Amino acid sequence: MKTHEDVLNHLGADIICFQEMKSSRSALPKATALPPSYHSFFSFPTHKTGYSGVGVYTRPTPLSADDRLSSTRDVDPTSAPLDVDAQVLDSEGRTLILDFGLFVLVNVYCPSDSASQADPERDAERFRFKMAFHQLLKERVRQLVHLQGREVVVVGDLNACADVIDHAEGALIEARGEGGFWEYEPRKWLRDWLVDSSLAVGGGCLVDVVRKFWPERKAMYTCWNTKMSARASNYGSRIDYILVTPGLLPWIKAADIQPDVKGSDHCPVYIDLHDQITLESGVFVKLADVLGNPEPGAEPPRLAAKFWEEHRQRGVDTFFGKAGAKQVVALKKDSPVAEMKAPSASPPEDTPKRERDILQSSSSSSSCLPIAAKSPSPASTAKRKQNGPTPSSSNSKRPKNGQPTLASFFGSKSASASQSSVTHSSESTIDSDYQLALALSAAESEPSSSPPNPHTARAWTTILAPLEPPRCSVHDEPAKVMTVNKPGPNRGKTFFVCSRPVGPGYDRGRAERLREEVDPRWKCDFFRWAADVRAEMVRKEKDK
Repeated sequence: MKTHEDVLNHLGADIICFQEMKSSRSALPKATALPPSYHSFFSFPTHKTGYSGVGVYTRPTPLSADDRLSSTRDVDPTSAPLDVDAQVLDSEGRTLILDFGLFVLVNVYCPSDSASQADPERDAERFRFKMAFHQLLKERVRQLVHLQGREVVVVGDLNACADVIDHAEGALIEARGEGGFWEYEPRKWLRDWLVDSSLAVGGGCLVDVVRKFWPERKAMYTCWNTKMSARASNYGSRIDYILVTPGLLPWIKAADIQPDVKGSDHCPVYIDLHDQITLESGVFVKLADVLGNPEPGAEPPRLAAKFWEEHRQRGVDTFFGKAGAKQVVALKKDSPVAEMKAPSASPPEDTPKRERDILQSSSSSSSCLPIAAKSPSPASTAKRKQNGPTPSSSNSKRPKNGQPTLASFFGSKSASASQSSVTHSSESTIDSDYQLALALSAAESEPSSSPPNPHTARAWTTILAPLEPPRCSVHDEPAKVMTVNKPGPNRGKTFFVCSRPVGPGYDRGRAERLREEVDPRWKCDFFRWAADVRAEMVRKEKDK
């Protein structure tokens, strides 16, 4: 596929939503921003670039578009106040809301808690941000459904699991007791937002439509840790959803995930709508009549990328200046600038030949010096003094009325003298360096009188030889080599780990995995630095 539009067409959808675009308005290529067959809408962070971001490509023309969750009307008085300002929540480019008539589409990329354990204060701040974003999203949908009577489709990366079955470690987490799987607040938030959930306690208003079509399907994951090669063993979680209000269910013909579509650590999720349905009242309705703006050739909302200044076509007349501007640029005949002449790029003829060669080869690097630095050498200055004054013909070019030439504004006599001495000194340095280079190149290295040491040669052979992978301690299988990419003192170092894929109950180490939970069929906790493996190779070679 050669173009971005080819990718969109390959997906075979009329409305395509992207999350985590990690771009910016200025960096987005025109071919990506404006595919010919689609209207496009984007929301990017207002401060940090290359982070977050959502986009929607659509063939039907939406009636309106918004990129803010905070565009709410009457806030539910029973809801708790937000811990984070609503405008701050909207500043990370995480939402697009498009009205298609039949439904309001909410494309969302919910924040992750990204607990790094390196900065607990930062982790707590991001978790507050995440939960406040969830609260604002839920409130916006509530207003659309209950105050405006609209049907809603929420699609995107919610960064939370709706049920135990949606997590590869779900059963193990639940078996630990205590709060279990639902101790994690984002999971409770999503569970309580849904209809037809046996555990729902919050009176949800949305249907997990993919799960409705596949109620008992296990391992229906949409996200994997590709750094651990978890996709190959399908060790992942389902955090990407399409949630709809119950009134839209008659329109939905199919829903599923597409794990075979690669190129990301997430896979696409889709729903397929009927082209036409018959309502309970017996009325026959076509999808094309109720989806999008019915007017042919209608313009999209102003939020569309086609209205960005970055991609507007400029008129031909903007490339030509006005006549008055030409007069400003043109030089007058008597202008002092007209007296300036380009300095000669070649050295004076009276300079010795080898010195001329050296100066000529370095002329490109000296061209960026100020004009005052290009004063003539002392030798050429002295020669001109011996030859007498310059021809009288040059006096005719002297400016009238005592007007100074432009060259008089550059440097003083003392500066010229200083520059001349520097030039002479650098020439002397070049000459001595040149002689030293000739002497070194002419010298012949003396042959070594000592015979080669076989032990030294064997040691070097061992050091330069490729590493033989060690075998992991549990499976006795060759380990695989990996490289540290995380910033820090170990960045760039290589290490060996168990080559088996990760899976439910794989050994994450005693600090993170109870021994009774470990499943030996999956990756064990074997780890060795490559430097230690090579040191052991050298040590064994010495002992031979």
